Amino acid sequence: MLRSYFSLLCYHLLIFSIGTSGLPTFQAPLIAPSALRLNRTVSKELFYELEELARIVDISYCVGTTGIQKPFLCASRCQEFPAFELVTTWNTGPLLADSCGYIAVSHFPSPKRIIVAFRGTYSVANTIIDLSTIPQEYAPYPGEDGGDGPSESIFDLLWRPLKHVRRMTEDKCDNCTVHLGFMTSWWHTRAEILPHLEKAIKKYPDYQLTLVGHSLGGAVAALASLEFKARGWHPKVTTFGEPRIGNQPLMKYIDDRFLPSSEDDSAAMFRRVTHVDDPVPLLPLEEWGYKMHAGEVFISKPELSPLISDIQHCEGDEDPHCITGGDSTNMAPADDETDHWLKLANLTEIWNDGTRVLAIPARFKLWQLFFAHRDYFWRLGLCIPGGDPRDWYRKYPHNETDEL
Repeated sequence: MLRSYFSLLCYHLLIFSIGTSGLPTFQAPLIAPSALRLNRTVSKELFYELEELARIVDISYCVGTTGIQKPFLCASRCQEFPAFELVTTWNTGPLLADSCGYIAVSHFPSPKRIIVAFRGTYSVANTIIDLSTIPQEYAPYPGEDGGDGPSESIFDLLWRPLKHVRRMTEDKCDNCTVHLGFMTSWWHTRAEILPHLEKAIKKYPDYQLTLVGHSLGGAVAALASLEFKARGWHPKVTTFGEPRIGNQPLMKYIDDRFLPSSEDDSAAMFRRVTHVDDPVPLLPLEEWGYKMHAGEVFISKPELSPLISDIQHCEGDEDPHCITGGDSTNMAPADDETDHWLKLANLTEIWNDGTRVLAIPARFKLWQLFFAHRDYFWRLGLCIPGGDPRDWYRKYPHNETDEL
């Protein structure tokens, strides 16, 4: 297994190098916290909200394994949310374009929300492969026939995103392209969840529609949010380790719809949480036409557990102080035997105190799929009581401010 993973890592280093015109010679380290502007600091309220949402999306990893049962029972963190009521789960299958997750209603005394949680991929290999597909044209909802869909067949639901006939009254997204795998995954999911969401929204009109996703689930949540926004549902979206989903026009389209007009960070309607060394937010490659959107909240501490001081707001689509430009670099001693591989993989060397070292950008640190990509407040992706056993000592759920 280790040999196959090492082979996969080497293979994609070479493929990525062929597809690029050259990596930056060196990406600057994270700037010191004292150099950050004061308004980059997240509020205590946002910190705890994001921590709670990390646990909520972690529960989605029970779907497809041990499951989630009504009223809201599972082998993971469900007991931490006694005010939750399960609406449904979905699981469209184990293929790359498939999706799974759950819908739950959060009642008082918890914040009143209709929660849609999108889980990540089934395996690291699927993540790498699914990030390698080509973009297609993005056609915003409602598409060619309105898409309100009880009358639509499953065939129509799955294949309509590949058609490009648009209504004159449709909201346009000029020159927008989207990752085909992510879009197909959303269209598989769409048929499963829309009837349940329509009923829940009608039953609880004063509840906040809340979308949360991790990894590839974050990409699906982002695409779902655009349709829900067009339907007038005004979702609040939080993603953890969301990959790039489309080109620059599509990112502007997202920014125009979700960029907050207030300095209050709790008013932001889209939070894209990233973590230092996580390669997934840097994939698919920018050289292939993919970009990031705004709303980034960056965790700068590599290991668990982050404090408020380790989390900052980012500016614009690709803030150089965050995941894009703050790419911390592994320093590995280099010798003459590495010269051939440096040239072949298009990696660079730098000098540190007179010692030649190898700089590896975060987007090539595929081993971090097991660590940085899963470490968002908690280690995500394990449907066992309390999550990762190494996290059981932690006190986030108790909101103990003296720990901060």
